Amino acid sequence: ALCVVLLCPLQIQFANAEDKQEFTKYPTKAGRRSLSRSISQSSTDSYSSAASYTDSSDDETSPRDKAQVNTHGSSDFCVKNIKQAEFGRREIEIAEQDMSALISLRKRAQGEKPLAGAKIVGCTHITAQTAVLIETLVALGAQCRWTACNIYSTQNEVAAALAETGVPVFAWKGESEDDFWWCIDRCVNTEGWQANMILDDGGDLTHWVYKKYPSVFKKVRGIVEESVTGVHRLYQLSKAGKLCVPAMNVNDSVTKQKFDNLYCCRESILDGLKRTTDIMFGGKQVVVCGYGEVGKGCCTALKALGAIVCITEIDPICALQACMDGFRVVKLSEVIRQMDVVITCTGNKNVVTREQLDRMKNGCIVCNMGHSNTEIDVASLRSPELTWERVRSQVDHIIWPDGKRVVLLAEGRLLNLSCSTVPTFVLSITATTQALALIELFNAPEGRYKQDVYLLPKKMDEYVASLHLPNFDAHLTELSDEQAKYMGLNKNGPFKPNYYRLESLCCIFYPCFQQILQ
Repeated sequence: ALCVVLLCPLQIQFANAEDKQEFTKYPTKAGRRSLSRSISQSSTDSYSSAASYTDSSDDETSPRDKAQVNTHGSSDFCVKNIKQAEFGRREIEIAEQDMSALISLRKRAQGEKPLAGAKIVGCTHITAQTAVLIETLVALGAQCRWTACNIYSTQNEVAAALAETGVPVFAWKGESEDDFWWCIDRCVNTEGWQANMILDDGGDLTHWVYKKYPSVFKKVRGIVEESVTGVHRLYQLSKAGKLCVPAMNVNDSVTKQKFDNLYCCRESILDGLKRTTDIMFGGKQVVVCGYGEVGKGCCTALKALGAIVCITEIDPICALQACMDGFRVVKLSEVIRQMDVVITCTGNKNVVTREQLDRMKNGCIVCNMGHSNTEIDVASLRSPELTWERVRSQVDHIIWPDGKRVVLLAEGRLLNLSCSTVPTFVLSITATTQALALIELFNAPEGRYKQDVYLLPKKMDEYVASLHLPNFDAHLTELSDEQAKYMGLNKNGPFKPNYYRLESLCCIFYPCFQQILQ
């Protein structure tokens, strides 16, 4: 009987044309929402009508309106619920088990206290993995104040656990835009404490200090930035001659690009999409905008599960890589009508425009894997003719007048940390790199670093990698004296030049080729 069913396609008969039209018509919703918020250009733009994305058991009182004190009597923090600290501590302990390199660094350098005297203000995702980094910095002698770089990614119980240990934390899941900037200001502007180091993810903290507290900015000894967006902002400051402190570009270090950006996204893209949409990837038409390390990771995962993946690219070298990896390189406007899923990961703005959103098919899923929410033109979707329907946490249906629905995830924000979690081990690599960058900048003798943006020395990249090899029981081969001489290398490294990284080479040489071609 099963064979008969499979061999005979199901035919649906309609009594008349009206019945057929009713069957194929898109579902609609009568109510419409209005927007009365200004549009900001920061990476914190939020258009959600929801007050909070926390568990429904939490009360809806803003943490700013609560008087909370930890068991040590301190109230220098603002989190959702300090009573969740015990649960957060368990999350941190679980993360520590897969971040052995960071724990090893903590133990090796704890006696020396290389960050003694460092006053670090941080703006990152506040997760269990970040908490391990923060507590490592404290163990190495630093004083820390922390806030979140994303309004959706904070784990409330982890923020509470940090506040309980005495780290001033100002963050909770589901902040408004006003809350976001208020938290940053509370971190920076406090009596009797002035930051001399900045650890940033996205550049919002750096620019807040630069614009609102220029005297503090000038006294900072170094900035460590880990995102494409934040690094772009630093280079803009440097080009304009306004960067008066040295900055470390961690994003373009090998350990960030080739591990966090690639392997982390390879696993977390599937996790984020599954949790929010329950999608089955086999046979789905997917377009990934950008074939950098993040794009490569996303495409590898999607292809492995049977998705049909296309790429959009502006860089001919990355485009050629995509072709050699078996992907079609297309223009988004050429394929937008056929796509089931659209994923942005470029770090640019307006990669997916309103005109392209209008042309998408019914049920198309749109999401972003870049740090900032500028890649998808979400603001244009807040127009009177469109209806926003909240389906579940951080999943919205945008409904067109004809009933077509587009599924927007996390309002165009970073999908994996907003809607799911990321692999702890990979974050250990990035966190160790950040810690070493802070130690390097804080302890560098005067004159080593000018008022510019620097890459992490390759020797440190290799050290970070070596700290993680014991997890795999990996044993490195050692060069003989003859081999080292032949290669022109030190037996102990570094084994790669400072410019080692494919995309860096593109950035260095491509402008030269453009001039030649002209």
